[in-house]
Amino acid sequence: MSRMTREQALGKLSAGVSADIDACQAILALLARQFDAALRHRSAELAELADELAPQLDAMEQRRVQRVSLVRALCGASADMATLIASLGAPQREALSAAWQSLEQLVLECKRLNVRNSALLTEQFSIMQRVLHGEETLYEAR
Repeated sequence: MSRMTREQALGKLSAGVSADIDACQAILALLARQFDAALRHRSAELAELADELAPQLDAMEQRRVQRVSLVRALCGASADMATLIASLGAPQREALSAAWQSLEQLVLECKRLNVRNSALLTEQFSIMQRVLHGEETLYEAR
């Protein structure tokens, strides 16, 4: 593997951020479909959606690992994206900063929807357990 120039590394990093933005938008759509499927108790669709989400999340994780590696190679072992962005010239800095902020907001929204979906599925599971097995403490001796 040949060594990358600084510009190549920055290009790869920027492309990874753009790819993550696209992936987050796809994940948001999948999470919306997941919520709808959970509301309607469509377990087969939930399984299909999980199969669609997993590769998206795996790819994002791989890009995150690559991004950390590139940032550290460019700016030092303890550097983060803020350090890298601050080191760039005005046009590059503004573009990467805007993309990074957009990605951060999308990731937060994905996390929020994931928590919402998880809460719904957990509540549905809890209700089904009570329906199937009854309340454990309902007839407890006093």
